[in-house]
Amino acid sequence: MDFLPKEIEAYALDHSDAEPDLLNRLNRETHLKVNMPRMLSGHLQGLVLQMFSKMLQPKAILEIGTYTGYSAICLAQGLQQGGRLHTIDINEELQSMILRYVKEAGLENTIQLHIGNAVNIVPTLKEDFDLVFIDADKENYSLYYDLVFPKVKQGGYIIADNVLWSGRILDSPMKMDVDTKAIYDYANKVQQDIRVEKVLLPIRDGLLIARKK
Repeated sequence: MDFLPKEIEAYALDHSDAEPDLLNRLNRETHLKVNMPRMLSGHLQGLVLQMFSKMLQPKAILEIGTYTGYSAICLAQGLQQGGRLHTIDINEELQSMILRYVKEAGLENTIQLHIGNAVNIVPTLKEDFDLVFIDADKENYSLYYDLVFPKVKQGGYIIADNVLWSGRILDSPMKMDVDTKAIYDYANKVQQDIRVEKVLLPIRDGLLIARKK
């Protein structure tokens, strides 16, 4: 489902920075070779994540759900010198592609890829994070939120992608499938959490941003 008319999206892209060659090639290769390329953050959302990271200038970022690495490369642009981005994905088949583009971006000493289940990996990470980006299996969004919350610094941010889920979150809860209900429940969980300030941005498939008080 497209939330914006294609002409409006084209206008937005025309008045934004061009997609760098490396990300353009990553975008194309993902669409040609990888299942479910719609999972890619893409140009406009990638720019939003990059801009947000540059505004925050984080020291440590955690990403749950690497996919092919597009969003990790975007988020890493705003890291402080010596900063670190940990990104987790369960799909081992994507590892070589991710690492190839990370190296080409000159970020092999900045982005650390973890292959495995985030539920097992997150507790092993020693850092506290300025920014967490959740873009993984939808049925575990609430679990990931609870898992990372103690590791988010005061004043830090948790951003969750796909919270509009192509508009399916407007269906009756009784008719929702498992993933839709999980995203619906996640949005309500965050909205009711008095420990955070929150805003849902209708960018692409929806970004729910929570700031830890």
